[in-house]
Amino acid sequence: MRLSILHRAFFFLLLPTCAFSATNVVNLSHYDMMRPDFAAMKRQGIVGVIHEATYPPFTRDSKYLDRQLGALQAGLLWGAYHYANASDPVRQADHFLSVVSGAWARANPAIRPSSGVLLVLDFEKNGHYPGGTMRPDQAVAFVERIRERTGVYPGIYSGEYHLGQVLNSSRVTNAQRKTLTNCWLWIANYSKQPRATAPWSYWALWQYCGDGKCRLPRSAYPISIANIRKAELNIFRGSRNDLQDFWQQRAWQPSGGKPRRESEQTLAAD
Repeated sequence: MRLSILHRAFFFLLLPTCAFSATNVVNLSHYDMMRPDFAAMKRQGIVGVIHEATYPPFTRDSKYLDRQLGALQAGLLWGAYHYANASDPVRQADHFLSVVSGAWARANPAIRPSSGVLLVLDFEKNGHYPGGTMRPDQAVAFVERIRERTGVYPGIYSGEYHLGQVLNSSRVTNAQRKTLTNCWLWIANYSKQPRATAPWSYWALWQYCGDGKCRLPRSAYPISIANIRKAELNIFRGSRNDLQDFWQQRAWQPSGGKPRRESEQTLAAD
């Protein structure tokens, strides 16, 4: 059984971009000023939405709650990310979970997906908000706090260049890198398929377009979706069914129940 899993994982890593699903995840924040047409997104093939929930200094995204309702009513999966800074990472994690769980409690249980909310740490260079850029040791503390409180590791989002610069530093320990690879990787590159993802051996989600910025062929990599002309669009490394399974396995259910514990074998297979 284990050998079979390893064979599938190896094949998964070798898949070319053309074998992946088309654009199937949209990410949004309060910077997107329109009212997104989530029903149209679903008709155009979108499976899930990942929305900014919190950002420095301990601020909740004003669009998060309303857009969660709209996305769930349209039958889309839901995710939340925290834009990090260099302040107390445990306090950041606790505030993030408080906002996500509070919003989830206000959603109609009849339309909430069973998977819950996919959680993400936005670990990029902070040029927008006060507080500086989160360090790798702080990212470790953040993801461990999320794991402690929810039973799941969040995803980590970053640009390919920034990630390589930060994690290849001699100041980052092997133990810190190992902890971060417990998180699934969401990586941004607007020019080509990401390659330099060490210490990860894979990426799960690729943001190929941000605010309409994309240097790839429009025929295969559109920059708009539904009524959003300059969107932030992503491709999952697998089929639509794989994406739904991935969401189910990795998301947090804020409404209660025992935290799920992901086995190391599952992490390796992904």
